[in-house]
Amino acid sequence: MTTATIERKENVLKTVCVFCGSSFGNNDSFVKAADTLGKLLAERKWGLVYGGGSTGIMGSVARACATNDGYVHGIIPEALIARERTSSTEGLNEKLKESINNHDGSTPLPDSKEYGHTTLVKDMHTRKRMMGEEADAFVALPGGYGTLEELMEVVTWFQLNIHNKPIIIYNVDGFYDGLMQFIQDAIKSEFVSAKNGEIIKIAYSAEEVLEAIEKYRIPDGRFNLKWDST
Repeated sequence: MTTATIERKENVLKTVCVFCGSSFGNNDSFVKAADTLGKLLAERKWGLVYGGGSTGIMGSVARACATNDGYVHGIIPEALIARERTSSTEGLNEKLKESINNHDGSTPLPDSKEYGHTTLVKDMHTRKRMMGEEADAFVALPGGYGTLEELMEVVTWFQLNIHNKPIIIYNVDGFYDGLMQFIQDAIKSEFVSAKNGEIIKIAYSAEEVLEAIEKYRIPDGRFNLKWDST
C-alpha cells in the first residue's frame, strides 16, 4: 500500500465491505443505488473495500466513492482480472501487466483515480478473508451467485461468533424480497432461530444503509463458540 493510501486510510472513520454484481442488471435503479451509496460513503469519510472489479454495479460503487475523494480498496484474484477488471489484458498499461505477471499472492496494483487502491491475490478465499478483515460492516447490493455466497458466508460467520460486524441488505426495488421470505420460511421450519433471523438488517435507501450500520445492535442467540484467531 502506498504512503498516500495509508495516510488516506488513517482519515477513514470506518470501512464498509460491499458485495454486489459484476454486471449492471436490467434495472437502472441498481446502478443509481450503487452510485449513491459510493458517494455517501465518501461524504461520510467511510471507506469502501470491495471485490476489485471495474464492471457492473461493482465498478459503479467504487467509482462513485473514489471520484468523490473516498478511500477505496479493491481485492481481486488474478483469474478474475480479465472478466471483472477489463475486457482483456490489451487494455492494461505495462506497469499493471507487470504487477499481474509477477504477483506473489498479495500484490498492490497501481492506484487508480477511478478505483482507488487494488490488491491482486491468488484465490477467492484470500480475497474474502482480506475483505472481511478490513471491513467494519458488510452491505449487499443486488448481485448473483457470488454476491449471495459472500453475503451468506458473513451471516454464517456472525452466527458462529467469528465476527460481530453489522450486516445490511440494500433491498433495491425489492430485489431481496425472495431471500427475506426464504429466511422467514427457514425460521418457521425451525432451521434458523428467530433471534438469528435478526442478524441481517434491511435498508431501502443508501441513507438507510448507513443509518442501519450506525444503529446496529448485536442480536442474542449467536452460538457461543471460541475460535483460535492465530
